Amino acid sequence: MERERMQDIALDLFARLGYEATSVDDIATAAGLSRSTFFRLFGSKEAVVFFDHDALLARVEERLANSGAEGTLATVTDAVKLVLMHFIAEGERARARYGLTSTVAALKEREIVSGARYQSLFRRYLSAWGDGSPSSELRAELMAASVVAAHNHVLRRWLRGETDDPHTEVEAALADVHRTHGASQVDAPALIIVPSGTSLKQVEAAVRRLVDPSHSAP
Repeated sequence: MERERMQDIALDLFARLGYEATSVDDIATAAGLSRSTFFRLFGSKEAVVFFDHDALLARVEERLANSGAEGTLATVTDAVKLVLMHFIAEGERARARYGLTSTVAALKEREIVSGARYQSLFRRYLSAWGDGSPSSELRAELMAASVVAAHNHVLRRWLRGETDDPHTEVEAALADVHRTHGASQVDAPALIIVPSGTSLKQVEAAVRRLVDPSHSAP
């Protein structure tokens, strides 16, 4: 695609000439396109680095909307894996972008804002299924922040070449998030229907078998 090709050309120029020293005209000329075409595709030199981030965020939001689950932490941790898989699929392009965002202040700020958008999306999703209380809102905020932090930790390790198995590492990191926050989620109450005339002792025995199938009534 034209936008991916121009991004690759821009990233190569930024690496060789420096971000500040590379102009929009330099990128357009190297791509064999006009300056106006560049601005039609991207809008700014900064945007060429992050042009696909809006589409990726939209994919994550769609995954949440179509999950069929009711505001679970598992739904959010599943959705965030889309982001990791996207960057891994990009390969060296993602690493080139990381090199830029690590050294260019304006790009680093843009990436921080991008991460905050994911956290805000996850918080809104989790909050929508809460009861609106301050404690529920706080849980949603903490869970969203933890998911983003766990994902970013693994992604940055892969970008720096510190792991060759980011899939396994992100599963472990997100499992830690579940262990930390899973108990704070409100479970739906169980409804047990028993025949008329059932004794309390029989109900208790049935509940014990439901919770622990290995349990046998005395």
